[in-house]
Amino acid sequence: MTRLLRYAEPYFWLILAAVMLLFGQAMCDLALPDYMSDIVNEGIATGDTGTIIGIGFRMILISLTGGMLSIAVGYLASRVGAGIGQQIRIDLFEKVESFSNVEFDRFSTSSLITRTTNDVTQVQTLVIMMIRMIFYAPIMGIGGIIHAVNNSASMSWIIALAIVVLVGIIATLFSLALPRFKVIQTLVDRLNQVVRENLSGLLVTRAFNTQDFEEARFDKENKTLTDTNLFVNRTMAAMMPLMMLLMNLITVLIVWVGSYQVSAFKIDVGQMMAYMQYVMQIIMAFLMMSMMFIMIPRASVSAVRIADVLESDPQIKNRPDALPFSSSEGVLRFDHVSFRYPGAEEDVLHDIDFTAKPGETTAFIGSTGSGKSTIANLVPRFYDVTEGSITIDGTDIRDMELHSLRSQLGYVPQKAVLFSGTIDSNLRYADKNATDEEILSGAQIAQAMEFIESRPEGFETPIAQSGSNVSGGQKQRLSIARALVKKPQIYIFDDSFSALDFKTDSALRAALRKETGGSTVLLIAQRISTIMDAEQIIVLEAGKIAGKGTHEQLMKSCEVYREIALSQLSKEELNE
Repeated sequence: MTRLLRYAEPYFWLILAAVMLLFGQAMCDLALPDYMSDIVNEGIATGDTGTIIGIGFRMILISLTGGMLSIAVGYLASRVGAGIGQQIRIDLFEKVESFSNVEFDRFSTSSLITRTTNDVTQVQTLVIMMIRMIFYAPIMGIGGIIHAVNNSASMSWIIALAIVVLVGIIATLFSLALPRFKVIQTLVDRLNQVVRENLSGLLVTRAFNTQDFEEARFDKENKTLTDTNLFVNRTMAAMMPLMMLLMNLITVLIVWVGSYQVSAFKIDVGQMMAYMQYVMQIIMAFLMMSMMFIMIPRASVSAVRIADVLESDPQIKNRPDALPFSSSEGVLRFDHVSFRYPGAEEDVLHDIDFTAKPGETTAFIGSTGSGKSTIANLVPRFYDVTEGSITIDGTDIRDMELHSLRSQLGYVPQKAVLFSGTIDSNLRYADKNATDEEILSGAQIAQAMEFIESRPEGFETPIAQSGSNVSGGQKQRLSIARALVKKPQIYIFDDSFSALDFKTDSALRAALRKETGGSTVLLIAQRISTIMDAEQIIVLEAGKIAGKGTHEQLMKSCEVYREIALSQLSKEELNE
């Protein structure tokens, strides 16, 4: 929370100027009832038209001045609120960029989106309303009480009665609504999650004809959020009619009590009318403060959620003595590595030990859940090992600067990811300074030129969000081309050939071998045909190494590998 308050520091002078303007606006508003009293007492009572016009003209000037001050305050409040909201969103985005997979497991994607949008909007709105109301309302309330007492001290008990009733109404309504405020943002998170899942899985939903189920699931979350909002809004909506009722009752009470005092010559009619206006201003000041109390609970929940992200300390970060990546060869070694996901009860990798050398392909194969992708995630330090170490040319990757380490890795994830833009912009994502020849070369090696040349725009072909306008195989080839444009020292292909047909797969691997001849290559695959030619094949089973060697060696010595191979290819195809 302290960090959130610091966002207001650059706008100190704007806030101070707004407060000064609000003070001027309040003085204008507080002066009007006195002038009204003068019109009644000095103008209407005496029939002096000149006095009425003169005082009325001054009231018009004061009203115009107050209106201009209000506009200026609104402008300054909007500047401060928008500026603070912008900076919070920037810091949230930068913070999320530094998150490891551990933090993404803690904060769901839908929650991070809500925190960056809806929660920031709540805080921004609160800042604007605080500047416009939280400073103005006390000035009006205190000033109104002082002026009212000066006009008629004998009716001060009416103000006390009004304040006691006001506080009782506000406390009752808040005791009902406040608990619901704390769950609204969580319900928004859940609704966003359902929407995101439905949109991303729309094809699956249609294929299985489960639209009714998804609609019911959405309707359930939507109804819960709607019911909560309705309860809160209905509760708080009762405040305005109760306030109006109180104001009218107080007006009747003032007229009733004041009429006796006027007839007793204790006050005059003008003073009674001014007193009535000041009491209305006091009630309106309390109404403004109550509106702030409505917004503060929800915005405070949002502020805490934002602070949770900003103050979250990423588990994967640079050590104080981290050094730049200075590898000259690229020898990657897993030295008796074990790994356990945060919060898990047991390891998913057990004593993984191997060396991947430059100019060679180290392939991984195994059943689903055997730990192949986990190994791929450990090299870029998306997670850190639980036991053992991963070294490159003898240097522990935990002792390297993260940016420097990842700049030498060409990572193609299991799920191909493209960004909205063009084919060219997606390939240049790896290296914005890449030449046209390097872009072309990467596309050719990845066997992507066939479908690129079939498009009239060529490399300027638009790519929709998440690459939804290209096929799975095309996305994989563009992802591989992007990694090739980077020209890293170590390549990691995490099941990146699964959507390719056998012909394209074979052609791509042949071209890839020529391109990556001096680099270290980690290749994760499900197809035996994809990894048969690898210099080193590691067979994983339940997070352990079940076999290690070439294809020929494993066919003889590893039963797990042999079963996988015979389930996919015939003995003739396996050269047995």
